[in-house]
Amino acid sequence: MLTRRQAITSIAAPAILRAQNKRPNILFAFADDWGMPWASIFGDKVVKTPTFDRIAEKGVLFTNAHVSAPSCTPSRAAILTGQYHWRLRSGANLGGDLSSEFAVYPDMLEAAGYHVGLTGKGWGPGNDQGGGRKRNPAGPRYTDFAAFLKSRQQGAPFCYWFGSQDPHRPYTWESGVKSGMRLDDVRVPPYLPDNEIVRKDMCDFFWEVQRFNQQTAELLDAIEKMGELDNTLVVMSGDNGWPFPRGKASLYEAGTHVPLAIQWGSRIKGGRKIEDFVSVPDITPTFLEAAGLKVPGDMTARSLMPLLQSSKSGRVDSRRSYVLTGMERHVPCREEISGGYPMRALRNHQYHYIRNFLPNRWPTGDPDDLETATYEQLAANTRVAFADVDSGPSKAYMVTNRADAKVRLLYDLTYSKRPAQELYDLRKDPFQMKNVAADPAYAATLKQIDTQLMAALKDTKDPRATGGGDEFDRYPTMTATQRGGGGKKKGKKK
Repeated sequence: MLTRRQAITSIAAPAILRAQNKRPNILFAFADDWGMPWASIFGDKVVKTPTFDRIAEKGVLFTNAHVSAPSCTPSRAAILTGQYHWRLRSGANLGGDLSSEFAVYPDMLEAAGYHVGLTGKGWGPGNDQGGGRKRNPAGPRYTDFAAFLKSRQQGAPFCYWFGSQDPHRPYTWESGVKSGMRLDDVRVPPYLPDNEIVRKDMCDFFWEVQRFNQQTAELLDAIEKMGELDNTLVVMSGDNGWPFPRGKASLYEAGTHVPLAIQWGSRIKGGRKIEDFVSVPDITPTFLEAAGLKVPGDMTARSLMPLLQSSKSGRVDSRRSYVLTGMERHVPCREEISGGYPMRALRNHQYHYIRNFLPNRWPTGDPDDLETATYEQLAANTRVAFADVDSGPSKAYMVTNRADAKVRLLYDLTYSKRPAQELYDLRKDPFQMKNVAADPAYAATLKQIDTQLMAALKDTKDPRATGGGDEFDRYPTMTATQRGGGGKKKGKKK
């Protein structure tokens, strides 16, 4: 594995020889907890995302994009390094650090003459100056895009990370309906109770998705006024699924499947939808290749450039027939304070398979204070009962109404212990409600897909597949005062 210094040195020299004005700018607009299918281009009647839709129409919409991990810190670490998070030691956990031995693309681009920086949430939460680093792995921090541009040397290409803190919880209750959203138009997924509380909670989520959309629009307008939009590689996506039960911090579709759209002026043919499976960390080798740099050999991510430069839609590359995702520790919420819920998944066009390595643990955290927790406690931003699921009205309703027979079925899907293997037939069960792993009719499929998953994990040197998985539980968790990366926005909404 290349060290950070070796990776940067190996690419910087040839890049500097290139004419700077021929290299593209890079804008990465990254939402916090924005998952599929919550964008108007996917047919939702409530949330409005004209900026994302416009990027997709002018460029390429990826309909099967998944993050490496459904948790902020490891997802962002995987993107910055272009590697699966399970290769990054402490970087695989929320609240850890990202060792400087792992090269990150902002450093590589900066060494090659790019002006790099971030606003908002970068890598984190975690110790962003731990592991030998002197700044956030996503780059130096600026108050806003104008300040970033002001410090740019004339003629230098830029790489800007816009880390919106939307739509992360907490939300302002009823902000969505007060903005004009109609509860009757809300589509509640079947793994959540369908009632007024959940619908209002979803609208509040949509309100923040729309704010992120507007923030990104302002960036694009500024770049266009500069006359540089055609030479800017624009990527818009989210770091994991939405913060609702069975979403974020799970390996179900709602936890790992995220919107992803990319435009690059006239350099790529627009108006295309690509169904190939891609991992969001694939944008890292894509950035490097677009800048004319050599991609380090230890990156497990694969450049999207062949797909972007293709004129095809649908399924383009037969080698992209599946995607891998995984999870270690989210928040400390188990009897063993450092213990997570280790799992890995393989998703292809028909099946979604999850391997739970320690099914004796509670999947969303211990049920601490379950019997005494109130609706208000569960809805507030406090960590009580099943803390891997973000507190909010939807969680509070499910937990406090678990005695209701209809709610109990959904409650068990999210919070109860799970078997070692989960297999879902997506053609019959797109929301992963019925585990068929124990069904004899799927025995051959189960064996084949488990063999495929474990072989892929061994090939990528995943400690869970090579016998060293316990190390993930031993990495320390940073305290709240040590965590970096940018927290939740403060103050009232405008």
